[in-house]
Amino acid sequence: MGTASAPTTTSPSSAERITVVVDTREQEPYAFDPEVVEVVRRALPAGDYSLPGYEASIAIERKTLADFVASVIRRRARFLRELRALAEYDLGCVVVEGSLGDITAHRYRSGAHPRAVLGATLSIIVDHGVPVFFCGDRQLACRFVEGLLCRYHRRVCG
Repeated sequence: MGTASAPTTTSPSSAERITVVVDTREQEPYAFDPEVVEVVRRALPAGDYSLPGYEASIAIERKTLADFVASVIRRRARFLRELRALAEYDLGCVVVEGSLGDITAHRYRSGAHPRAVLGATLSIIVDHGVPVFFCGDRQLACRFVEGLLCRYHRRVCG
């Protein structure tokens, strides 16, 4: 009896690549699998990653752990404007290159108390309706974003 390999979770199909739009202001764009993703750069209305033709439907905002903490504590007013925009999307979310454990263990340089960061995170999710995904590290966040974009592409493009 032969063994079948499990289908990948990121590839839209074995013969089809997707195109991902990366915002021109994104300073450290992800290196997606070139077998799966073609990247184009242009300004996005919100977020750092989207799909061509769906820039008003899907937006993913990438944050390092340090940037996330600074955004929810020191740059809150600016970040709230971004969250209001993301909340209007069919799929708008924040992806953090860090874990919830990193926050609770205060593994960031800001003097912000972990409870304040956690409270701000919960407010983003509950009060603003924007999911926040803690992906552990940059590599896992890249895989997560690639998979999320591919899954959304399959949903809207068949």
